[in-house]
Amino acid sequence: MSENNLNIKNPLSFIKEDAGQLLKEGQFGAILARAGEGKTSFLMHLALDNLLSGKNVLHICLGQPIKKVCLWYEEVLHRISDQYELNNTNVMWEMILPHRFIMTFNIEDFSVKRLEERLNDLTEQGVFFPQIVLLDGLPFNKIVQESLSKLKAMSKEHGFPAWFTVMTHREDNVEQPDDIPSPISHMSDLFEVIVQLKPVGREISVQLIKGQKAESPASNT
Repeated sequence: MSENNLNIKNPLSFIKEDAGQLLKEGQFGAILARAGEGKTSFLMHLALDNLLSGKNVLHICLGQPIKKVCLWYEEVLHRISDQYELNNTNVMWEMILPHRFIMTFNIEDFSVKRLEERLNDLTEQGVFFPQIVLLDGLPFNKIVQESLSKLKAMSKEHGFPAWFTVMTHREDNVEQPDDIPSPISHMSDLFEVIVQLKPVGREISVQLIKGQKAESPASNT
């Protein structure tokens, strides 16, 4: 199933407050879904929500070229503009560009140490100071808890929250501790907010399974 075939309007609307305030400095959020079921679209909405609020967003993508990530932003921004019948897309685009920095890695070359080196280069030279980090494509089936703990320490040191996309599989639907699917069930204590996406027809069901408003039932966007 392609994300382009899913009706993803504004997946953040199920949260009755500013999505950018869900996480505090140094906290982690996870977006769980199977392949093609809305993780990247959700991440794009999350990025745009913060960018249009004037926050600096560092978007880290593993295994994808920068050009493709830029096209994702353009596509989602145009969808939002069409949905709300906005006619100032070009102005919005000019507003967000100074606040966005895209960083890409080959999956096999990614490490916390390498990320920290590149992040330090940005901040020490005054190029970019991220206020929120989005990390798309991290292979949680391979990453160890120690590496994630180092990422957590780095986010606290630099003072930003971080959101991760997490790919799940059909077999991950078996019961897990606290109803949190693998591959993050054994390291869920590192995440303050966990969101799970599931397709229902052409809609996406968004369930907050850990964090604020976790007691609320799943809702469709």
